[in-house]
Amino acid sequence: MRKNPGKTKAAARATGQDTHGDPAAVRERILETASALFYREGVRAVGVDLVVEQADVAKTSLYRHFKNKDALIAAYLKREDEDFWGQWDRVAERHKADPAGELDAHLAWIGERVGRPHYRGCPQINVAAEFPDEDHPARIVATDHKRELRRRLKETATHLRAKRPDELAGQLAVLINGAFVSAQMISAAEAVPLLRAAAHALVAGARK
Repeated sequence: MRKNPGKTKAAARATGQDTHGDPAAVRERILETASALFYREGVRAVGVDLVVEQADVAKTSLYRHFKNKDALIAAYLKREDEDFWGQWDRVAERHKADPAGELDAHLAWIGERVGRPHYRGCPQINVAAEFPDEDHPARIVATDHKRELRRRLKETATHLRAKRPDELAGQLAVLINGAFVSAQMISAAEAVPLLRAAAHALVAGARK
């Protein structure tokens, strides 16, 4: 008699056995599955049982790699953080001697991201809204992300010869974060030109 694959997998999960051996691969599958669910459904709405089911792993495996759900949420945000800054660094590398061109290029990929179908906003902002406790591991990751954005924008503002670079950095940060939370009100076609026009006005004002 042939075994029922579904029952075999369920039994493996129940006994703490993974159906796909390599620990690194198991961890990545858990994190990838959780990341997709957290972003689509919201962090509080997704329990570890759903992550385990969707990732097809034993619950003991999840807790072997992530000590609790909070640690999994923080890992999700760190993953998003790495993706965001990886893209930022690639763009910056192409515009080393052109701060205005770099800013325009950043606004281009950010605007494209905001205009994607089913875009649900910035993961860091979303999670920060769900966890008001400033000491929550995920809230700490989210806060650090926004501070890093402000720091990088201040560097750009300095290179643009703004008279008050910190002030311009704050204005640009508000512009970018505002776009993240306003995606439902911005069409894909207007996202990039809207961001660029607003940024150009801010930069011009900061140089006076």
